[in-house]
Amino acid sequence: MFRRLLCLSVLGGLVTAFGVFAGAAGGSAATGPSGQVMYGGATFDPVSGHFVGGGGTIEPAYDDATGNLIYLQTPNNVTVHPNDHNTAPIYLPMYPTSSGIDPASLNCAHLPADNCPDHGPLVAGLAIQFMPNVYHAGAIAGHDHLVGIASSGGDFNVIWVPVLVLFTQPQYATEHITTLKQINADVAAGRVMLFKLPPATFHCSAVSAASYARGTPAPAVTVPGT
Repeated sequence: MFRRLLCLSVLGGLVTAFGVFAGAAGGSAATGPSGQVMYGGATFDPVSGHFVGGGGTIEPAYDDATGNLIYLQTPNNVTVHPNDHNTAPIYLPMYPTSSGIDPASLNCAHLPADNCPDHGPLVAGLAIQFMPNVYHAGAIAGHDHLVGIASSGGDFNVIWVPVLVLFTQPQYATEHITTLKQINADVAAGRVMLFKLPPATFHCSAVSAASYARGTPAPAVTVPGT
């Protein structure tokens, strides 16, 4: 997903907290597709934390208008030139283990190891940094991806700005957020905060479930402290 390796301290200084949102109680989704897969000869370089070579990766996500599962393809070595007119948000709700949500039900699991190796450790570290009363090293179950899709009326583009969705208290994290409507409807309760990550802007497009099924699972990585 994130094609540039970002230093947490630098990124932390650039992140903008731009909203307070809330959610009603919910539950875990059934175990579903989880983790990145590689295609076209891509491999993962554990030193840089990037996928390299030809091809790229595909990962599961949710259509934020319908809550339906979709799949996002990110090619390797794509140059991104974002501006105010050609980007859209991709929301990443982060779930601590105290939520009771099964990591295997999330688009990216962080436990028992991280199956989205090029961005899972990064966003887990940011969650710990920004909301330490909720997120702790070794106690983050995983995260989902929510994006707009043009066919269902969502805010769609091929250049995406990641937005962390962090719960403000542990007891709020039992909600499983799969639509933008959930986020917007809960704006007054203050149960989550959004953190926009412009330096992590990246390129991806929607592809079929069959494309995901044909991919090779990316190697899982163990995050220090887990």
